[in-house]
Amino acid sequence: MGILLDDGFSFGLGAFETIAVEHGTPIFLEQHLQRLRTAAAFLQIDFSAAGITQQTVHDYLENQQEDLSHCALKIVLTPRNTLFRLRKNPYTQQSYQHGFSVDISSVRRNDTSPLIKYKTLNYGDCIIEKRAAAAAGKQERIFLNTKGQICEGTVSNIFFAREGKIVTPPLSCGMLPGILRGFVCETTDVQEQILYPQDIATFDECFVTNSLMGIMPVHDLDGIVFSSRAVSKTLQEKYHAACVHHQTTLY
Repeated sequence: MGILLDDGFSFGLGAFETIAVEHGTPIFLEQHLQRLRTAAAFLQIDFSAAGITQQTVHDYLENQQEDLSHCALKIVLTPRNTLFRLRKNPYTQQSYQHGFSVDISSVRRNDTSPLIKYKTLNYGDCIIEKRAAAAAGKQERIFLNTKGQICEGTVSNIFFAREGKIVTPPLSCGMLPGILRGFVCETTDVQEQILYPQDIATFDECFVTNSLMGIMPVHDLDGIVFSSRAVSKTLQEKYHAACVHHQTTLY
């Protein structure tokens, strides 16, 4: 399929979603499509003309020859293009067993940008820093905002826990409202709190979330090792139950 040059591919004024597919079922599909609709409205893209619906997603998946047991579906939307692409989900059981090693980026997240709360093709900072983290032996890297507050990861939202109580930075710190962040906040008692790097050592647990990894425990962040995984284990079980629910109700 050819790509038509437009403002999406010329200037990054397009949006995308990356959706976990488990055993052929796209997880939290409607939430992803709603976030894509919201981004399209912001970018002045006619979402209805793109023809992206739950049915077209299911039709696309049913026509694929790839193994759909554990993969990722990416949908890219620009003013003149609608693209679907499948790839393997890179997160394995070994990832969860060890937990992520994470550091803090020297690049500041621009919390004043109107783009920050949408998943747009302006994604260069995230990819460059994600690659730099991997080169440094890390699995994720955390951005601070222009005020020095903990914001989000290159591809994740971040949570901390102390004695079972969960906190996460508020959206006002400047971040993408992740689908899994929403799941955790809607199904669990979570307090939004402005956090700084010096606060990290006061917590006994940390985990990051996104649609492909689900709930990922953090082994260490900026040299601080976390002793507990009780909260992330409970949330992993809750997330897995939600995935099973999707698989049994959508098909």
